[in-house]
Amino acid sequence: MLKIYNTLARGKQDFVPIEPGRVRMYVCGMTVYDYCHLGHARVMVVFDMVQRWLRASAFEVTYVRNITDIDDKIIRRAVENGETIGELTSRYITYMDEDAAALGVQKPDHEPRATQYVGGMLDMIQTLQAKDLAYQAESGDVNFAVRKFPGYGKLSGKTLDELRSGERVEADPSKRDLLDFVLWKRGKEGEPAWASPWGEGRPGWHLECSVMSCKLLGSHFDIHGGGQDLQFPHHENEIAQSEGANGEVFVNYWMHNGFVRVDDEKMSKSLGNFFTIREVLKQYDAEVVRFFILRAHYRSALNYSDRHLDDAKSALTRLYTALKDAPRVERAIDWTDAYAARFRAAMDDDFNTPEAIAVLFELAAESNRSKSGKTSGLLRALGGILGLLGRDPSAFLQGRAASGAARMEPTQATGTGRTNVGMPSATLGSDQINQMIEDRALAKKAKNYAEADRIRTDLLADGIVLEDTPQGTTWRRA
Repeated sequence: MLKIYNTLARGKQDFVPIEPGRVRMYVCGMTVYDYCHLGHARVMVVFDMVQRWLRASAFEVTYVRNITDIDDKIIRRAVENGETIGELTSRYITYMDEDAAALGVQKPDHEPRATQYVGGMLDMIQTLQAKDLAYQAESGDVNFAVRKFPGYGKLSGKTLDELRSGERVEADPSKRDLLDFVLWKRGKEGEPAWASPWGEGRPGWHLECSVMSCKLLGSHFDIHGGGQDLQFPHHENEIAQSEGANGEVFVNYWMHNGFVRVDDEKMSKSLGNFFTIREVLKQYDAEVVRFFILRAHYRSALNYSDRHLDDAKSALTRLYTALKDAPRVERAIDWTDAYAARFRAAMDDDFNTPEAIAVLFELAAESNRSKSGKTSGLLRALGGILGLLGRDPSAFLQGRAASGAARMEPTQATGTGRTNVGMPSATLGSDQINQMIEDRALAKKAKNYAEADRIRTDLLADGIVLEDTPQGTTWRRA
């Protein structure tokens, strides 16, 4: 039986779907205002692997991964670029789809956008208000009254007072409690807004996922996933909203993948040590990146370095080499086979891909010895469940030499004590930086936003942070 580590239960549990043979799964997706980074790649690949294994296990799966297309960051970036929010988000959705496809990530069954579900969000807020779980503050915002929901804190495992003491956000004097969170933001001049009973405004981020998941999967479904950073407050708030409004359990199994780290430090834009998927794919084959992600257990930290990517490339090469001269035999997997049974046991143990991949290497060794079409066919079929080994071996082996020729070794930024992506920022002088800023301004004026985004990303890769202000664009070294 499949066992899943349930964050809510703090342990592995037998997976029993609400409806026999059917799984409904929701995963928090991307906020589309910039290129996807390796953290996004991990979410996409991990839950793509999960849905693939569920389907291979004969479940009927409905997989939903949302898109946040209205958000403070989106609004700020659109204003900076002088374009509409729709233009900005459409462009980055296209980039996201391209990155996902390169990594072998299958499209979800549904990919709802937040702006398509505002009506449902208004309905949920009104329901919460009728149950005295929401109130309109003097600021005009509508907030969720956390202390009126008895189960708040059950996902994080902390009491309200512990959570309150850990909050770092600036106190809003119009809130009844610091932990109260916004359901509806009052409208501001120049920002997109929708009509509501509380005046024009837009939905709060937490509310989006509650409404989209319930509309597409029902008010009670099987699996909700996302990155570890979303456990609190985002997923905690989703539980409060959804269970408060619907009066029943929201989700049975909560899954969270671990952080991506760079040199054992959490990857983040604020630290200037993050990698976009596109940067990495310039240096490494996309299947190598997918293999690198799956070689670690989804709940563990994933430590990025060129050394680890090079090792992943060598390992994947060994698997393809085992397939190179073996006859290609396509057949259904015989799950009574000893190798297949061990692969299944690994995947049924909370999606233990490191152990499953170890079985692939044993099969590769056997294939090298026997040159058996049956063995190589099983290797290819089991790899295919993970989204691996689907290419012609000769094509992969010939193409691998070209990948990884250049390096994106993280380097130490002078005087900062933290890691930055790419070459040291000292390699760019002030004149070069100012010229690139001027080129970016010209690109924006010509509405060539893709080029403007590329220049911003290239500068950030060299440790140069741009800040757009009403007086113009300034820069600083990270």
